[in-house]
Amino acid sequence: MTKHSNFERQRRETETARIQEIERAWQGSIPAPIATEFAATLKAAKARGPHVPAPDMAPGTAPRPPRPGHEPKPKKDDAPPRRRS
Repeated sequence: MTKHSNFERQRRETETARIQEIERAWQGSIPAPIATEFAATLKAAKARGPHVPAPDMAPGTAPRPPRPGHEPKPKKDDAPPRRRS
């Protein structure tokens, strides 16, 4: 866990308070029907939760495909080599 100085914590608290004050002033400046519509949209967005990004690779692809020219060596046969007599 990161420790923050008293100054940093106080600065963050004042920033948060100022942002809330600006938001209240902005919401008070827009017409009531638009404000209620915005509040409903905001509530629905918060209920959805965070956006889950789509995977960036095709299904069935190995998690870390090798770079071109660096493919793994083919596996050796389990049988020992045959000796010539």
